[in-house]
Amino acid sequence: MPDAPDFPALLARAGTGDAAALNELVRQYEPKVRIVARVLLGPALRPYLDSVDLAQSVHKSVVTGLRDQRFAFANPDELVGLAITILRRKAAKHWRHLQRQRRLSGVNPDQPGGDLAGVLTALSCPESDPAAEVQFRDQVDHLCAHLDAAERQILDQRLEGYTPAEIADRIGVSRVALRVRLTRLRQRLQAAGVVTDWL
Repeated sequence: MPDAPDFPALLARAGTGDAAALNELVRQYEPKVRIVARVLLGPALRPYLDSVDLAQSVHKSVVTGLRDQRFAFANPDELVGLAITILRRKAAKHWRHLQRQRRLSGVNPDQPGGDLAGVLTALSCPESDPAAEVQFRDQVDHLCAHLDAAERQILDQRLEGYTPAEIADRIGVSRVALRVRLTRLRQRLQAAGVVTDWL
């Protein structure tokens, strides 16, 4: 990575459409994006989304934003962080779209609710170490065992691709109340190490 004084100049050149500057910036985050894409696409998404395609989609979004001068970064780590955030959001969006399509087409509609802990484990894709995976699954099982019926219903419906607004209408709560519950659920899931970008 370039020294800190060179980074602003590189961003400025990228903003003018300088291909060499754009390529250099991509080179800085691209390896990390490829690794995170492979890890993020666990068993739940790997059959439907290729990590290379996902990484390419991130590159397109980042390069377009750099060229249009929509981003401001103080250092290269912020660029890498943005690329990873875009990656996670794209994967989560694809998961929700996939589940919505499956629900609307009637394909395996009960799958998410059937094994909530299994789906959460698959989405979070822990380390490949079998012992770590078993330990993680135990954490998720414990978390799921302590969800109340409404929390489980919210998670099941979100995993099935329902939007927060649709869920609020379906369970009969205000959208503000649902937003508060989703925030609390997200915090509990994150504390257990569960990826929550889909929530």
